[in-house]
Amino acid sequence: MKLPFSIYFIFFYSFLCFAQSPIKHNLKYTDVSLSYLLEEIENKYKVRFSYQDNLIQNKKISIDEKNISLNHLLSKISNKVFIQFEKVNTTYYVLRNPFKTKKRVVLDTISLNQYLTKGISKNSIGNFTVLPKSLEIIAGLTEADVLETLQQLPGIVSPNETATGLVVRGGKLDQNRLLYDGMNIYHNGHFFGMLSAFNPNMIDKVTFYNKGTHPKYDERASSVIAMQTSDEIVSKPTFSFGLNGINASAKINIPISKDKLSVIASSRRSYKEIYESFTLSNIADKVFQNSIVTNNQGDLNQFYFYDYALKINYKPTQKNYFYFSLLSIKNQLEYQQNQSLPFQNSKDILNIKNNGYSIGWSKIWNTNLKQNSSLSFSKYNFNYNFVITESDNVISDFDKRNAIYDTNFNTEFSLKLKQTKIDFGYQYTFKDVSYSFLNTGNINLILDRAQNRVGTHAIFTNYSITKPDNFTINAGVRINFYPELNVMKLAPRIIFNKILHPNLTAQITFETKNQAIHKIDETVLSNLSLENELWRLADNKTFPIIISNQFSSGLNYKKNNWQIDTDFYFRKQKGITALSLGFLNPDNPNFNIGEQTIYGLDLFINKKIGPFNHWVSYSYIDAKNKYNSLNNNLYFTANNAIRHNMTFSTSYKNKGFQTAIAFHLRSGKPFTRSIIEDDKIIFKDINTENLPVYHRLDISSNYQFWLTEKKLSKITLGLSLRNLYNQKNQISKEYFGNNSPSDPIRVIDKFGLGFTPNFLVNVRW
Repeated sequence: MKLPFSIYFIFFYSFLCFAQSPIKHNLKYTDVSLSYLLEEIENKYKVRFSYQDNLIQNKKISIDEKNISLNHLLSKISNKVFIQFEKVNTTYYVLRNPFKTKKRVVLDTISLNQYLTKGISKNSIGNFTVLPKSLEIIAGLTEADVLETLQQLPGIVSPNETATGLVVRGGKLDQNRLLYDGMNIYHNGHFFGMLSAFNPNMIDKVTFYNKGTHPKYDERASSVIAMQTSDEIVSKPTFSFGLNGINASAKINIPISKDKLSVIASSRRSYKEIYESFTLSNIADKVFQNSIVTNNQGDLNQFYFYDYALKINYKPTQKNYFYFSLLSIKNQLEYQQNQSLPFQNSKDILNIKNNGYSIGWSKIWNTNLKQNSSLSFSKYNFNYNFVITESDNVISDFDKRNAIYDTNFNTEFSLKLKQTKIDFGYQYTFKDVSYSFLNTGNINLILDRAQNRVGTHAIFTNYSITKPDNFTINAGVRINFYPELNVMKLAPRIIFNKILHPNLTAQITFETKNQAIHKIDETVLSNLSLENELWRLADNKTFPIIISNQFSSGLNYKKNNWQIDTDFYFRKQKGITALSLGFLNPDNPNFNIGEQTIYGLDLFINKKIGPFNHWVSYSYIDAKNKYNSLNNNLYFTANNAIRHNMTFSTSYKNKGFQTAIAFHLRSGKPFTRSIIEDDKIIFKDINTENLPVYHRLDISSNYQFWLTEKKLSKITLGLSLRNLYNQKNQISKEYFGNNSPSDPIRVIDKFGLGFTPNFLVNVRW
């Protein structure tokens, strides 16, 4: 593979650096937020701070110093706002509460507080935390899209080049559990997955587990993405408005009762009906390629998406906190075309919604015991309607529907005792899942229909013990009981950390997870063919409960602005299902039960040099499936197995200006090669071939500045260039057909985004 010379030049230039002398500055700030001052110090003194957001919330400070050194400055800040600065190395400082006991886990010090960039951290247990509001620039993005940000981490890849197509350590897309303030989310994307359905301005914190998952989380076999909105009770109203090449957004945060009650609300909507930007046009070309929208002369009458969210925070006392959260996601498409017959036309109508509500209560019983309780409801609706009319009379009306009603109750306790912590609780979940395929034209015909209901009673506990100079152990177990299936499942987990050296830590994890809801290929293909999957529940017969076991071991090294993180893992999954048609076997239209074996390696290397931040992430995945009645019961390469995936990135930050560049390189997706003999398509062995190597170059820049000296209004201007040299990447080779040997099979090649710019204008005051 020959790459443009410009790529090599860009990456070589970014690794040049210059020696720096001790830094002193003149500083004068009056009644500014502590978060703003820390950001200014990072820019001026070329350091980085790591802290919990609630540690500095609502704190104001004034500084007026000339020719002051960093150490002297931090000492003055510490005395003014009662914050302790703990130096990790020449660049990194950790902020702590000086009134709390100094006993802590040494592992916290050598955890990766800046993973990829500021705003992403990896703690000693192994899970990741993303703070969208603190996130620095990532190449290819204008905003902190939650799901696309996670794709930068090793072990995660999106083979179909969408924000929502997360393959985590070789698992299927439906094996990722998404939670929004405790609500289960089943439709997580806009524009057929090209961007996530969660407004980054609304989300305060994201916790991501790809191993060692806390036992309070279950339901999915691969990962957990838990999103939380802010629980802050604001003292002053704030407002923001944003516009990019895809949508417009707004957010407001207003106090209702001082220090007790406040409300946050946000909304986003596409504006294609008003103006189709170059960004929107390019994304549409990618999404609708080889579909009826591009293959026929028709009229895309209506296409839009929106999401809106609301959060009410109420804190009547220092020990009690209540919240109510709401989220609504919708995607709508209408496409009309004229048929070959006179006076006849057809219309495709696709409507996808996911609405959710949750209420929660947190109670601090004493200094050692805390309780969190929540009740959530989520409703998912997928409706596709294909109508053929002749002279205004309906002659055919095909409906495809999929609905989920999800109710979840959770209560958990957290007990702290010196060097130990015990979490325990109870959860009840009830899911009602149905689907149907109906033809209600001249003849009413039910093609396929099913409805299943499954409840889950679960108890869990997790025990943590810390020896600051030796090791940390986290051990937990979850017991699930499914009354409708009369099945009980255990899900143990353990995480062991051992300090081998002040800068080197080893970690070993093991976990078992269960999944009782599947997203499967449908047996009836639609005219539009953009969404050909549906959700259904396990019945412990045709669709068993998936059981996933994962073992991992790794090393974490951190010294002198170097961060190196490695992790080897092995996964074994049983109870996965697949439709034979997906593997080109029309003689067998049944679902097949099988198992999956995955070996993988994740590697991350980061080096901070002055204002430059360089990092490389690499992942190796060997994922193989085996199904009964397929491929002679032998293992074959999984459809989503991207064996090698690597990203090189460099970013630069100076005051309000940031820029980042990233080069993505990965193996081609596996596919099954076909040949034509005697006018028939004959397929070779399953997934023994690979598409061409995938590569692209992304660049992003933004600039932030205050409109007034009082720093009441802030503007962010951003620009991103995706696939800078317009590489034509083939992302899939798909075969479509019906479940009959006599029906033809269509071969469809799909390609990724070409050169796609995007912009951002965001105003906050």
